[in-house]
Amino acid sequence: MAYTAAVLTISDKGFRGERTDTSGPALRAMLEDTGWEVVHSAVLPDEREQIQAALIDCADRLRVNLVLTTGGTGFSPRDVTPEATLAVVEREARGIPEAMRAESLRITPRGCLSRSAAGIRGRTLIVNLPGSEKAARENLLAVRDAVGHGIDMLLSAGSADCAAPAAGKTPPSMDQWLREAKAGPDAGKIGMYLTHNGVVRETARAFVRDGAQTAPVRGMRFSYDRERMEAALAETRAMEGIHCVRAWLNEGELAPGDDIMYVLVGGDIRPRVVEALQFLVEKLKSECVSEEELFT
Repeated sequence: MAYTAAVLTISDKGFRGERTDTSGPALRAMLEDTGWEVVHSAVLPDEREQIQAALIDCADRLRVNLVLTTGGTGFSPRDVTPEATLAVVEREARGIPEAMRAESLRITPRGCLSRSAAGIRGRTLIVNLPGSEKAARENLLAVRDAVGHGIDMLLSAGSADCAAPAAGKTPPSMDQWLREAKAGPDAGKIGMYLTHNGVVRETARAFVRDGAQTAPVRGMRFSYDRERMEAALAETRAMEGIHCVRAWLNEGELAPGDDIMYVLVGGDIRPRVVEALQFLVEKLKSECVSEEELFT
């Protein structure tokens, strides 16, 4: 089952229509590309009471698993998102903003100026992200997998085993992806969708490619580089005539038949869509993933 999320952009200028919100849509795409279902998004002014009310609504009424905010985490007198967040959460999750600031400091010494907070209200995790699209992306990439595991623990009856080897993620619904794409703002520009679904096979790569005799494959250790995946998706989206690009990659110890990746590409005409799909799948396989076959 896909986890649910809400994305709230906190910006006076965005709320007044004086600035186009790019951070919120970017975060939404990052979540959806890895299987999350974003059920709510909004742009709010830098008003503490309104931010608090929106966070409470997302947690108590919508009951989303994750709320991401973007904006209002700096030193300006109007930057009150952390204060609004800490006013409504029941338990802090201090390690999340610590990890994000550590990642930001690798990129710029100004990363220490972020006042982002994170915490739990009921069964909802709330995480503040910076207002710039670039910083928001970088911060979410730094903690996205850990946040997913935190949601697992938050929703479990007991405590999850953090040291246990990952056994793979729940794959997304391709039918849901297609429904969302056909309801999107660019749907009228798309004349074809193509999909790709890679799975773990029992025959080894060496046998398929060279005919070398090997023992049957009993599984695979699979992982991927998140930043390279995001770069590959962005490069594909920039191709001429392409208006829809989504991808999901699994990770952990997988068994034969388990899904490795899902890819969806939509565009104006068949040649461009075929080219984009082939480009993205090859890019993911050659530059983004790490595969280790396990033999019986």
